[in-house]
Amino acid sequence: MFLAGFDDHRHTVRTEHDEVSHIDIGAGPAALFVHGIATSAHLWHNLIPLVAGARRCVAVDLPLHGQSPARPEHPLTIGAFADTLAEVCAHLRLDQVDLVGHDTGGAIAQVLAARHPELIRTLTLTNCETHDNIPPAAMAATVEAARAGRLAAAAPAILADPAAGRAFFASGYQDQEFLSTRLVDAFLEPVIGTPAAAARFQDLLAGLGPGELLAAEPALRTLRAPTLIAWATDDEFFDLKWAHWLHDTIPGARDLVEIAGGKLFFPHERAAELAPHLRRHWTGGD
Repeated sequence: MFLAGFDDHRHTVRTEHDEVSHIDIGAGPAALFVHGIATSAHLWHNLIPLVAGARRCVAVDLPLHGQSPARPEHPLTIGAFADTLAEVCAHLRLDQVDLVGHDTGGAIAQVLAARHPELIRTLTLTNCETHDNIPPAAMAATVEAARAGRLAAAAPAILADPAAGRAFFASGYQDQEFLSTRLVDAFLEPVIGTPAAAARFQDLLAGLGPGELLAAEPALRTLRAPTLIAWATDDEFFDLKWAHWLHDTIPGARDLVEIAGGKLFFPHERAAELAPHLRRHWTGGD
């Protein structure tokens, strides 16, 4: 399933440090959608059409992902990605956003909210790295391969074998029909499609650690922005206990929505269930 015409709404913003490609659909107050590692704005292509009537939906491709290049001198860290998002907001003149983060994008969203609470009209966090759960245990083998320098060397074989590419994401889906070859290619080609990209991606994974999330915690504990936690219950990467941790940690946390039986990529796979919760959350934040 791949939404025809999604990329017709693509634009590029040039910040001081990056050229950031993004989807921009809808009108009204802005919602900023942040994907995780090895995906792109296409993660949201089932969800955004369901909520674009309520918000101007801006879905970025993080540097190195989707159609956003990564300059050699630009660090690929949680904090650097958060800084990029702040620059994107400034260039698009978005004074406040409804921030939505998923997977590592949720970690980035936490850091952005901690550093720039004035930007956050509302916050929504779906299954994501939290506290010191970065990288999560289920990613240990992949991160170990990156730290040992083996991941970049394996990239050509992964790209050449559709089954290997699907396997990279398969555990995050209930229904493999949502994981089309076209979507897998759109996710993987930017991050491992060339030796240079694969080397940067390897460095990104090798550098994952809890430092920047832990540094953000004191500010998160004072964040009053209305916050929705929407969490898939059967995710091997991010246990439901982390949803409760976020709900207990962020003063602005309101609802904790459990997506029963859902897995990591439920915002793509079960967008129709997430959309009404988002709309209700945003309406309460208006």
